[in-house]
Amino acid sequence: MRSVRIGIVAGEASGDILGAGLMRALQARYPQIAFEGIGGELMIAAGCRSLYPMERLSVMGLVEVLGRVPELLRERKRLVRHFIQHPPDLFIGIDAPDFTLGMERQLKAAGIPTVHYVSPSVWAWKRKRIFKIKQSTDLLLTLFPFEAKVYAPTRQNLRYVGHPLAELIPAQIDLAAAQAEYRAQLPERASLVALLPGSRGSEIKYLARPFLDTARWLQNQRAELHFILPAANQRRYTQLQTLIAQEYGDLKLQLVLQGSREVMAVADAILIASGTATLEACLLKKPMVVAYRMAGLTYAIYSRMIKSRWISLPNVLAGEEMVPEILQQQVTPEVLGPLVLRALEDSDYRERLGEVFGAIGEQLRQNASERAADAVAELLEAQRVDAGV
Repeated sequence: MRSVRIGIVAGEASGDILGAGLMRALQARYPQIAFEGIGGELMIAAGCRSLYPMERLSVMGLVEVLGRVPELLRERKRLVRHFIQHPPDLFIGIDAPDFTLGMERQLKAAGIPTVHYVSPSVWAWKRKRIFKIKQSTDLLLTLFPFEAKVYAPTRQNLRYVGHPLAELIPAQIDLAAAQAEYRAQLPERASLVALLPGSRGSEIKYLARPFLDTARWLQNQRAELHFILPAANQRRYTQLQTLIAQEYGDLKLQLVLQGSREVMAVADAILIASGTATLEACLLKKPMVVAYRMAGLTYAIYSRMIKSRWISLPNVLAGEEMVPEILQQQVTPEVLGPLVLRALEDSDYRERLGEVFGAIGEQLRQNASERAADAVAELLEAQRVDAGV
């Protein structure tokens, strides 16, 4: 049985999900396979030997990342040196393009086959990156069907695999158990609004208070409303618990540790930070209001580069504005509150949204981890043939 060694790096929680699914699919094809690099809890549980804490890579924004640049560059240099000295059969970078694409370019130049899983958002901004991506990767695995057209000028070796979340959601959610856990103490007809301000420290900094202020505004409009806020990890839980105890003790609010998918599944509407979680909410066919704030200088730079009409995946995939997107100084209770009420109360809107989001789920449900593993295996075997093994 042929042994295979894979270098693999993910930079945040969404990449950890993708990486773990791909690892398990590859393990079924190559029982004697080993993975090392950077992974989160899911990838480590699947067998990845992580050489550096994944959460240290999870930095969002241009200004916010500046203080971390020396550390990140040192770690990337160390990893590249490690993999060149101990070459894997193949290297896979999962999302986190600012970190992984630089690694891939150097490793490919050293003769190591490279795969990039998740196309950077070249359809939204910095489209000329497609040429650098071609130089860095032997294979690009994309999650969304419209991305192949963007890469056509480079003749990139590309495989559309769909999105693993389309299989995971809602199939792996025990809705009855989630209802029992999160709604058992609520009055029978109470509406439940989920608050998801994000998992990064910068997101909590900029969005936690506006989201909680919006919950207070909503509670003043409809006293029967209840709220639930899932914290991504223990650190965020402690941070939010302190904030709520000091400033928001009047809210009918449950703070829970993790379980964001189950929380979204039982919620009637969601106030959510822009990011992968919006796709999860879309796959659950939930009405939502998307919001985002970042440092003013970061936004000033990003806003000049973004070419897409929308920032949230539900709208991009629908090709129209199905959910409101509220940014920067507009992220206030007076703006967000009425939009959440519409998401709760407009039955025609909720019905159409369910139909559109259902169609998106069908389009993305492609058995992504298996398709991605097939493409990686083809590249591995092609390299083996070329090497005369």
